[in-house]
Amino acid sequence: MRVLSYNIHKCIGGRDRRYRPERTLAAIAGEEPDVICLQEVDTNVRRSQFHDQPTMFSDILGEKLGLAEHIFQLTVPIAQGGYGNLILSRYPLETRHAVCLRRGRRKPRGAQVVIVRTPDGPLRLVNWHLGLAERERHWQVRKLLTDTDFCNGDGLPSLIIGDFNDWRNTLAAGPFTEHGYTKLTWPPKEFRSFPAYMPLGALDKAFARGGIVLDRARVVQNRLTKDASDHLPLVVDFGVRAEAAKATA
Repeated sequence: MRVLSYNIHKCIGGRDRRYRPERTLAAIAGEEPDVICLQEVDTNVRRSQFHDQPTMFSDILGEKLGLAEHIFQLTVPIAQGGYGNLILSRYPLETRHAVCLRRGRRKPRGAQVVIVRTPDGPLRLVNWHLGLAERERHWQVRKLLTDTDFCNGDGLPSLIIGDFNDWRNTLAAGPFTEHGYTKLTWPPKEFRSFPAYMPLGALDKAFARGGIVLDRARVVQNRLTKDASDHLPLVVDFGVRAEAAKATA
């Protein structure tokens, strides 16, 4: 199975600042993922020509890649629109819920939590975009990992992926280790994803627990991805150990 995570920056290039959704769509389609986790997806906002990007992406990528399922989470309202997180999947999305990760008066943040019915059994998947302050991020991780609805699926093979904004890579040795998660995007120097045109920080990460068999994780760095956003896409190829998934279904 291939999962792609991508902060698409509203389809605005990180270097030329031009709104070009066709670049973003091409960058994603070229990797042929089974499941897509996107952050900073616009809907009805002036800077992106008031496009409904969740529908645009689900229509175009759904037809091109056979991704029949999608779910959008609006996290930051702007006038009559805003932006947030989007999951697209070729496999059925079963249980799904959103976790609010806003701390105090900081920018609204959120996590999408879904159960993906893969050919090998259920997978718990989290797509999120964490805050800019280190203490805020640690608080957000702990809030998700102790959320009542989230804990109900603790026996399932689990993958948490997205834009962590974790410049100093402090989350792995903190709450994730305490809750038994393994970092798939290690070492950080091999997963630098921001800024896309000259990557310095490994901000896009993936953590897993139980029944996840990693094949390969990589950052997609080419001419197209360097131009399409201010982040590079992260791709994780893995399997779900069938016996683990079935035992916890």
